[in-house]
Amino acid sequence: MTGIDWEWVSASAVGTSHLRINRGCDDSGACIFVRGEHESALIVVCSDGAGSAQRSSLGARIAVRAFCRNARSFLKGGGKIRDISRDIASDWLDDIRGRIEIVSQSFGIPRREFAATLIGCVIGKSGAKVLHVGDGAAVHRLVDAHEWDISSWPSHGEYASTTYFVTDDPEPTFNLSEISGPLAELAVFTDGIEHLVLNFATKRAFDPFFNQIFSGFKPEGTGRNRNLSSHLSNYLRSPALCEKTDDDKTLLLARRKSHVAP
Repeated sequence: MTGIDWEWVSASAVGTSHLRINRGCDDSGACIFVRGEHESALIVVCSDGAGSAQRSSLGARIAVRAFCRNARSFLKGGGKIRDISRDIASDWLDDIRGRIEIVSQSFGIPRREFAATLIGCVIGKSGAKVLHVGDGAAVHRLVDAHEWDISSWPSHGEYASTTYFVTDDPEPTFNLSEISGPLAELAVFTDGIEHLVLNFATKRAFDPFFNQIFSGFKPEGTGRNRNLSSHLSNYLRSPALCEKTDDDKTLLLARRKSHVAP
């Protein structure tokens, strides 16, 4: 049984547009390390609740927790990352939707009032799978690589400023991406910063941003680095960043401990 070979930082910040209307942060995110029966993995997931939905922040929290629960159960039950198929991903989304449905009934409001996106990554030693509903994105750098690659690109809806949600009927539109090769670093984020760190003309990651933000990621241990997470939280709340985006922002950064940055 291998130990944890990842260190990560994570933070969320309320957007200034939400502060102006006394609304809290609708984002949620989590990182956990799971020791599976046959394969261990880092689970990195975030969700952005729809601003137009009454209980979207709760929907985002449910989506994050349910994804972690499903991925953990899959690995603990002997599942391997390469075997995560669209059918399995669909089952996980059905579970998320079912949990939201139960809560929506208790509130007496439609499930759509809990609308939220989802970016869920399951990362092993030699590859990863990414389940993605809606906007936001994930980018990664493979071991010994210099450039950042897109793990999963944002999916926007049919009309401007729209996207897809796990609560969409009759079923959510989702992408399941596979990454071949060992990941050295990973960044997962909601749409609050996507236009600042992605080049939509070329559909590429903005390498200088990720190089710079990971440059301060000095190895200190394994698991969540609380000190750097606090610094990341301050950065996401900084006036310089808030001048560029007034939306909620969630960013999760993970680095494999055995990796030495190129």
